[in-house]
Amino acid sequence: MPRHLANLLLLSAGAIWGAGFVAQSTAMDNLGPYLFIGLRFLVASVVLAPFAWLESRRAVHPVAPAHLGGFALAGLALFSGMALQQVGLTITTVTNSGFLTGLYVVFVPFITLMVMRQRLHPVIWPATLMTFVGIWMLAGGSLADLNAGDVLTIGCAVMWAIQVILVGRFVGPSGRPLTLSFVQFSLAGVLGLGLGLTVEGFDLAAVIATLPEILFTGVIATGLAFTLQVIGQRYTTAPQAAIFLSTESLFAALFGAVILSEQIPALGYAGGLLIFLAILLAELGPVLRPRPAA
Repeated sequence: MPRHLANLLLLSAGAIWGAGFVAQSTAMDNLGPYLFIGLRFLVASVVLAPFAWLESRRAVHPVAPAHLGGFALAGLALFSGMALQQVGLTITTVTNSGFLTGLYVVFVPFITLMVMRQRLHPVIWPATLMTFVGIWMLAGGSLADLNAGDVLTIGCAVMWAIQVILVGRFVGPSGRPLTLSFVQFSLAGVLGLGLGLTVEGFDLAAVIATLPEILFTGVIATGLAFTLQVIGQRYTTAPQAAIFLSTESLFAALFGAVILSEQIPALGYAGGLLIFLAILLAELGPVLRPRPAA
């Protein structure tokens, strides 16, 4: 797949996740966060199961145990990030959650460099900085009133960064993007349902009332968007993927304004433009100025 098409898939995933913030927020009117996570990932697993099965049937070799372990680690990071984000959404706003979740665009290149010892194209650093500043502007240029939900969402961003790096690490060597997604979703679903049923209980009427949010986040924001992420990351680096995926903060603010009447400050529009310019830099920079061979 050409790199520009892979980046388009990642951008599409970011847009879908942005819309998913609204559904995640309204779902908390009826369901506890853990049960909601379990149900959305259960739906995603069911939807993806036949596609993962077909991928397995067509594969020449079975999945290596080491790759399955990596898939499970990605699923654990996915559940941890989603749980922190979902609980945080019960306290903070959709716009704040979108902004703080987008901090993983900063964490990914640093973890990649410091922990995985991978050299990055020089253009990634200014693009990352531009994205972070753009997200900060989108939130109004202020971090003065952080609450507990915001702190949880920062923890979510760390888990998100780890998930993005793990996907990038294992999807290429395994050649099994749909299997990776299925393992992620299944593990997150089991953990969410187990924790939700233990600490929140089960109310059928509440589940039925939240069915539109469960189906949208399960089929579209999880099954489709996370699979687009996994496929796209086969053909680009984790830091560059993080820049494109971070557009979810921009789309979260837009959907929060349109659907939930949350206000976008004037500075936010300039921040959206800066994010767009960072995407162009990340997309065109490596093409116009390839990194010299080591």
